[in-house]
Amino acid sequence: MPPAIPLATYRLQLTAEFNFDKAAAVVPYLKTLGITHLYASPVMKARKGSTHGYDTVDHGQFNPELGGEAGFARLSEALTRHDIGLIIDFVPNHVGVHFADNPWWLDVLEWGQASPHAVSFDIDWDLLPYRARGGVLLPILGASYGEALERGDIELRYDPDEGSFSAWYFEHRLPVAPERYGELLRMIVKEADAGETDAGKRLLSLAARYTGLRRPNRKDAPAFKAELREIPGAAEIIARGLGAYRAAPDRPAQTLTLHHLLERQHYKLGHWRLASSDINYRRFFDVNGLAGLRVEDASTFAATHRLVKQLVANGKLQGIRLDHIDGLRDPAQYCQRLRRLVRDAQGNTKPFYTVIEKILCEHERLPHFAGVQGTTGYEWMNVITQVLVDAGGLGALDETWRQISNRPPRLAPYVKDAKRRVLETLLTSEFTVLTRLLARIANGHYTTRDFSADSLRQALELYVLHFPVYRTYLTNSGPTAPDRKLIDDTIARARAEWFAADEGIFDFLRDALTMDLLAPGRPPHSAPRVRRFALKVQQFTGPMMAKSLEDTAFYQFHRLLALNEVGGDPASSGLTISAFHETMQARAREWPLGMTATATHDTKRGEDARARIAALSEIPGDWTSAVSRWKVLNAPHLTLHGNYRAPSATFEYMLYQTLLGAWPLQGPVDAGFVDRVQAYALKAAREGKEETSWLNPHEAYENGVNSFIEKILDPALSSEFLESLQTMARRVALLGALNGLSQLTLKATLPGVPDFYQGTEFWDLSLVDPDNRRPVDFGVRHAALASLDNPDWRGLTRSWPDGLIKLAWTRRLLKLRNELADVFAEGDYQPLAVRGPHADHVIAFARRHGRAAAIVAAIVVVGRHFAPFTQAGREWPALDGFDATVDITGYVVKGHESHELPVTQAFGDFPAAVIEARTATTIRPSRPRARG
Repeated sequence: MPPAIPLATYRLQLTAEFNFDKAAAVVPYLKTLGITHLYASPVMKARKGSTHGYDTVDHGQFNPELGGEAGFARLSEALTRHDIGLIIDFVPNHVGVHFADNPWWLDVLEWGQASPHAVSFDIDWDLLPYRARGGVLLPILGASYGEALERGDIELRYDPDEGSFSAWYFEHRLPVAPERYGELLRMIVKEADAGETDAGKRLLSLAARYTGLRRPNRKDAPAFKAELREIPGAAEIIARGLGAYRAAPDRPAQTLTLHHLLERQHYKLGHWRLASSDINYRRFFDVNGLAGLRVEDASTFAATHRLVKQLVANGKLQGIRLDHIDGLRDPAQYCQRLRRLVRDAQGNTKPFYTVIEKILCEHERLPHFAGVQGTTGYEWMNVITQVLVDAGGLGALDETWRQISNRPPRLAPYVKDAKRRVLETLLTSEFTVLTRLLARIANGHYTTRDFSADSLRQALELYVLHFPVYRTYLTNSGPTAPDRKLIDDTIARARAEWFAADEGIFDFLRDALTMDLLAPGRPPHSAPRVRRFALKVQQFTGPMMAKSLEDTAFYQFHRLLALNEVGGDPASSGLTISAFHETMQARAREWPLGMTATATHDTKRGEDARARIAALSEIPGDWTSAVSRWKVLNAPHLTLHGNYRAPSATFEYMLYQTLLGAWPLQGPVDAGFVDRVQAYALKAAREGKEETSWLNPHEAYENGVNSFIEKILDPALSSEFLESLQTMARRVALLGALNGLSQLTLKATLPGVPDFYQGTEFWDLSLVDPDNRRPVDFGVRHAALASLDNPDWRGLTRSWPDGLIKLAWTRRLLKLRNELADVFAEGDYQPLAVRGPHADHVIAFARRHGRAAAIVAAIVVVGRHFAPFTQAGREWPALDGFDATVDITGYVVKGHESHELPVTQAFGDFPAAVIEARTATTIRPSRPRARG
């Protein structure tokens, strides 16, 4: 049996091309590598052709494109044979909607609020303007509604197998409410001139049988549809009669008839651009095709987790990664329910590994949730990057960025501007829902009714602009003390920018956000509305921060791209070794079992591309000089038109960093590389929302950027630039490789569970998705691993560009983790002092576990800031030049008698070391607290 808590996880991205069987074939390789748990992308049924699986359409079955239940059984058998556990990525927050594949969504479209699944979706039914009945806006049209209607793009069809009617907009199915079937059949029989036929009479009789409001209702409908199916000749009459609804430019009567039918449905069709202002269902961020689920509803939770419970009960699932926990109304309640479900399924005899996708801002602490061991590790990825960045070079990079951007190197103004942009465009509809609800609360009592809707909107906007993290975690019982302080502090900052008369509006807003409006002795307000507002604000601020920070500001602020990572601080001043040690000691106490990631499917660039770019902080002078020269060389390739240049100066600076990060280690630059960079640039430009955007693409600017990239990477046009770039790339690649090995060593030895993203055992020079989801050649990796049973480390350092050194070191680290499982899974963390002129270039610590004389330890020594030892990246480091020693007092290392361990002895031929040791004294380590 695999350990209940993983020693190392390996993330696989499952697709139709890389399915359960392909994953099963990789399992022997993962076992040889030292992985204890396979960590799979979502496995439930997703939208056909999905490349990621996060658009789940049915939580109750396996994805048939991955191999379905049979394919999963084969993967499970392979995992069992090799004693490897399974962790799945699970999506509780949302499902894929529209199209024709989500049965719950289709039922809601057909029956509206009468659908038993209506409670599962977060729909504000009464918010559609100029409409007598409630409904849900469907922003699926590629043109205006009128244009799509008159053009005949919306077509009414009959399904003879179901006995049902639906409107179709290309691949989108829009079920017709059965209460309209009677009028449909009458119109169809009339259009087909079939009133005197037997089939026509039976159709009219069926239509007349169900009279009264909302009939046939849900109880009647199955019998109605069954009888309709069974009428001989009905399908032929309906096929002819549907002409009454066949819209076309030259058929105004039929167009109007179809329009009237559509207007009497439980949905309203609209242009996709309406989503930003009028949408009335909660989405995942601003993705119209992903609708939020109300898993706070007990029946919804039970239905969406039935398969998970079955897998746990059958021993086929050992862990779960919870996607987008911040989207849930009440994450604490959700985690309690999940823990209860797991205990019901497997008993309470062993832990069930549970981690959450939670992005923590700088200095933010993770709340404790029942059964959760930690996060997926973005925060630790950024801690590792910040300690490897040379803080001494950041000042020079600040000045370079100031000159290029004409703005100070402060992130906060970028984020605030981005939030305003997002509020005005992408998330306007969600914000409107909140402001309307707040106004209704205010209007509910005479003491607050004078707060106008416009003033409340402005006050709430200021609150959102100044809110510094992703969300609070209020429950129905109110806020915790930290959340209350966070709300109070944000209100104070918002109030400071309010120039109108206050008259208590911010006190009212604060009390609504904290639910203090409901406290005893306060003027009575609607408790359901206040609770709904406070909890919905939490679901809004997360997407708001994500779209503003990660998906906008990160693509505008390019001072050093290595720091522009999910959960990171692009304006960071780096991390001292002492601060790093303090952070890791706290982690060992509080969250020793969470994941440590250095690359995921969501990171902005590959882990070794990031390590390369971080190395620019070690050679800021050379970097700045190179950029100055490159700008001159490439100036002829800019597109200048009117008041814009393509690319902009800041975007050009970003491109140079990107090229160095992704530059191929071996072989020439080919067309495929150019295409990858152009695809990345298009996404980066649109995400940045400066010269172009997804909502409003600027074709001329985008063409100019593409042209610039093509020309500067063309040897016939830019030979001098490419020669200079190649020279710099070789230096940065070496420094980045050394950084990458240090990063790998830290990930594998720090408190936490190291997670390895698919393919990153070789150098990972990927760009943002979808580039980082390209197919991985596991055959090459498996063959290479077989050749590294007894690695020649000196030889591997000479051929470091081929990536074998990283693969060999990965297996070595994982072998140690398996051999010293208790040390790394349960051991505490002790910083070790480093002395000597080069002490600041060495991170040293011990992991230890046991009692008294039986304490086993691992001493970890990792190098950083290698530029002085490599002639600024020109040669592999002379490791005997490290003039520093590690104080290992209290530890016994085989073959070493002194309490001082010279770094050169620890390193040998390799710039990192993990040394097995025992304690020389009865040091009693503190025991970390596992969350479970």
